[in-house]
Amino acid sequence: MGQKVAGTCYVKVDGTQLTLKGGVEAPLMDKTRETVVPGFFKEEDKAPWLKFSAVHTPNFPLKALTEGINMTITAELKNGKVYTLSGAYLVDQPSSNGEEGTIEMQFDGIKGVWL
Repeated sequence: MGQKVAGTCYVKVDGTQLTLKGGVEAPLMDKTRETVVPGFFKEEDKAPWLKFSAVHTPNFPLKALTEGINMTITAELKNGKVYTLSGAYLVDQPSSNGEEGTIEMQFDGIKGVWL
C-alpha cells in the first residue's frame, strides 16, 4: 500500500492562508554541528526558519508580512507533519517575480516546532 509523502503544502501566517507554488522548506534541527576531531564536535545554535514560494495574489497580505515582527507561521505538509514557527519575521530581500507571479520568502523566528 502506498503512502502520500509529498504534494500540496499549506501555509498560514497569523491565520491567513497563503497560496503556494511548490513546496515548503524547514530545518530539522535548531543547531549545526561541526567535527573538531573525530569523536569531538562543536555546536552552534541557529535561528529556526521557514522558506516557501508564495503566489502573489491580488489579496496577498504584503504589508502584514513585511511589517510583522512577531508572527506565527504554520506549514502543513502532505505527509501529515506540521511545522510551526513563532516569533517570526521576514528576512533577506524578497521580491515579486512578475513573470512567475510569485514571491520567494524566508522567515526566521524565535522557536520552530515539528508536530
